[in-house]
Amino acid sequence: MGGFGSGRHGGKDCTGDMRQVDVRRLHREGHLKPGMAYNRQWTRNGEVISSIGMSVQADLVRFTYRHRPAGGDWQDVHCPAYLERTPCTYGGTRAWWLCPTCGKRCAILYIGKTPACRHCYRLAYRSERETTSDRATRQVNKLRDRLDWEPGFLNGNGPKPKGMHWRTFYRLQAQHDAYMQQTLAGVAQMLGRLNAKLGAVRRG
Repeated sequence: MGGFGSGRHGGKDCTGDMRQVDVRRLHREGHLKPGMAYNRQWTRNGEVISSIGMSVQADLVRFTYRHRPAGGDWQDVHCPAYLERTPCTYGGTRAWWLCPTCGKRCAILYIGKTPACRHCYRLAYRSERETTSDRATRQVNKLRDRLDWEPGFLNGNGPKPKGMHWRTFYRLQAQHDAYMQQTLAGVAQMLGRLNAKLGAVRRG
């Protein structure tokens, strides 16, 4: 079974840096029925890089996997995560994890030395680490995808997509161009800082 933690360098600060298991997805896909047992796998370039075994009981899911701390040896992890179900407004129930570490209700468990919630691992959302320029670049790429333009903010504006109303096109294009100005300003600031560092090295 593939493990977690190998190849780790430094602390994992963002949610996207760790494998995660979303109880909402398991519930939606019918994978929380008592008696079920299966493996969840993560792949890269068609190859399995990590996997985790899960067996479902009435009120919990048992996790089985291997974990290797940075610079340490592989460790077998066997940990239950209890489930809690709350009623939905229009009938049915919603499933939640009870974090094995703090006991608080959460939708996602992150997989490391033990399954735990975002707060126990002190993880930030990646958007919280973004600069204004980073956010602008992300919005530019989203708008270019919606406009069916070539990816990459340096590729210039494209034509109106077939079937899109002109009013919608002009609105999206204006948003794209405004975010582009923020992106280019961020690039200019970065280059300015780089030139300042190079100048300091030359003078030193």
